[in-house]
Amino acid sequence: MNNNNRVAIVTGGSRGIGAAIAERLASDGFSVVINYANSSKAADELTQRITEAGGSAQSFQADVSDSDAVEKLFDFATESFGGVDVLVNNAGVLKMQPLAETSDEDFARLVDVNLKGCFHTMREAACRLRDGGRVINLSSSVIGLRMPNYGVYSATKAAVEAMSSVLANELRGRQITVNSVAPGPTATKLFLDDKSDELIDRLTNMSPLERLGQPDDIASVVSFLAGPDGSWVNGQTLRANGGVV
Repeated sequence: MNNNNRVAIVTGGSRGIGAAIAERLASDGFSVVINYANSSKAADELTQRITEAGGSAQSFQADVSDSDAVEKLFDFATESFGGVDVLVNNAGVLKMQPLAETSDEDFARLVDVNLKGCFHTMREAACRLRDGGRVINLSSSVIGLRMPNYGVYSATKAAVEAMSSVLANELRGRQITVNSVAPGPTATKLFLDDKSDELIDRLTNMSPLERLGQPDDIASVVSFLAGPDGSWVNGQTLRANGGVV
């Protein structure tokens, strides 16, 4: 198996880790559908950058919390490139707050995007991925860190890991692998927003490698799982966190 003529959907693919994943998969030979919710400008710029570098990419707006929109996303990928081989579930939202101060609305927002969105895309992938495909879900190493203010976020990501391992078994016979990647502290806008310099320094020094992860670090792990060398890894969570936990 090689990556030529294979097609990958990357949700939340216009910025941060998602953009790094989209660029890496395009450089690996995948045709990439860059899904975005709101950042059309960033998605268009990334599509142009990949195309100018000799890759193949299209962007498509879809709110993954909407099942109809997810169906249209897969339709677009199929119409544009002939099918879908890889789903990378990267779309997510984060709001740090103590459990006692979390409103019903905040809870619903995290669940809608992080968990329901992943469910919608995994369900569609289970029906529509070509045999030999890959599902790669972005989780978080914050599950193991048990840090204050991450309660609901951690819960959504733990649920994603549980669904991933079950789906790996449900797709028996089709040579489709399902795995999760759990980044540690990674230098993205989502991570850095609303954090003090003191907290960022503390999180940076948690790793024995004494740095924050970079989006390219995570993209490399996804590239491994999406490519031929990752074909024997299935139903697992890879903790890409520099040794934080």
